[in-house]
Amino acid sequence: MAQGLTLDTGALIAAEKRSPLFFGIVKRSLERRSVLTVPITVLAQAWRSGAVMVARAVNACAVEPLTTRRAKAIGNLLGKSRTVDIVDASVVLGAVERRDAIVTSDPDDIARLLEALGEKLPIIRI
Repeated sequence: MAQGLTLDTGALIAAEKRSPLFFGIVKRSLERRSVLTVPITVLAQAWRSGAVMVARAVNACAVEPLTTRRAKAIGNLLGKSRTVDIVDASVVLGAVERRDAIVTSDPDDIARLLEALGEKLPIIRI
């Protein structure tokens, strides 16, 4: 069972668009006292000047840093999966470590990365 939720860029874009689905997912997660996590790479990809709802969503989350160790692990995962999106890879690596469900607008890419690691986690399409 997942301990928390890791949000990808699509989830933050859904927040900015005021998606009822996004806010329902977050509300249920917070009611269960689950931890919401946003990798710093996701924040960088989603951030735009005036992104008020992205800022509010991120304030409710733990922000996962990008360390040298994580950057190397991302590179290794990209090579293994034959993909190129560092943001998706950072989402997957952190979620695997925490055993989080992943909230994403791109479940196919996330599933491919999980498969490359031989992992299965819940994927919530936003």
